[in-house]
Amino acid sequence: MKALLVTGGLGFIGSNFIRLLVGSGQFETIINFDKQTYAGNPENLWDVEDDESYKFIKSDICDREKILMILEQFQIDAIVNFAAESHVDRSIEGPEPFVQTNVIGTLRLLEAAKDYLSSVSRAKKESFRFLHVSTDEVYGSLKLDDSPFCEKTPYAPNSPYSASKASADHLVRSYHHTFELPTLTTNCSNNYGPYQFPEKLIPLMILNACEGKNLPIYGDGSNVRDWLHVEDHCRGILSVLEKGKVGETYCIGGASEKTNMQVIDTLCEILDRKCPGRAPHNQLKTFVKDRPGHDHRYAIDFSKIQNDLGWAPSYSFEVGMEQTVDWYLNHQEWCMNVTSGKYKRERLGAS
Repeated sequence: MKALLVTGGLGFIGSNFIRLLVGSGQFETIINFDKQTYAGNPENLWDVEDDESYKFIKSDICDREKILMILEQFQIDAIVNFAAESHVDRSIEGPEPFVQTNVIGTLRLLEAAKDYLSSVSRAKKESFRFLHVSTDEVYGSLKLDDSPFCEKTPYAPNSPYSASKASADHLVRSYHHTFELPTLTTNCSNNYGPYQFPEKLIPLMILNACEGKNLPIYGDGSNVRDWLHVEDHCRGILSVLEKGKVGETYCIGGASEKTNMQVIDTLCEILDRKCPGRAPHNQLKTFVKDRPGHDHRYAIDFSKIQNDLGWAPSYSFEVGMEQTVDWYLNHQEWCMNVTSGKYKRERLGAS
């Protein structure tokens, strides 16, 4: 593969993936196709934007003709689709943007890929890949004694967000079986790490704690998530792209099941050591009304990708959390630009 189209590459996971691609030096062209919504931050890729392999195109994955033009112009060898609305709370407040981007956008992307492959050589079509990045939330909620999610777990989405991602997953599957599009799908657990937008649990808690603000905890804090460092996730995606079997799904997990309370207590302990002036940070914990339809537990069985492709997470939860706290403490300007909205004003050219 020489030319990749990455959609949603200014977001948290997409930008970390592009940084991995640029660092590998194995791709001649990396196209970042991003609409620049609130979560699309150009500062996420400040360190690679001048690399000769990297090109940014501001556009919407719902624009089928623009996608097709890019595919043809750069003779793209693979699409990796990160573009998505992804925050559950926002999907509860307003589901329509999630359907538009996650369902209609994925459909338009699939259609453009199908049109593109109809005019390329047989060898090009056989080597092409369409990798769709999804979530474990499509599988619903687990009880504490349930087996972890795997590739054969029935879909049971419980939020507008997860329902829209489930719809996209089904569309990707259907385009493989109906039109022989060479697709791959990954379903990951909760990501954390550098450049995550601070509406998500871990960066929100770090930044609030640093400012002496309350640490809001849904319900009683007993909800369980499997935590996956974003760098491990990106390595997993690249492994699936390079070695995955066409038409298959691969679950990517972090082997780090923790309650929300355990996550926050870990953060507070780290911050007590690194920012002792505000310790003890756990006094900032505040319980708030639980989110509607809040899934109780997610867990991932990643044995398929481990056995078939040789991937496994390299970060332990403790090491990954320490690294993540260090990153946010050492990138105060990035944090301030995001929380103040400055990155959006600069992006739009406003004063």
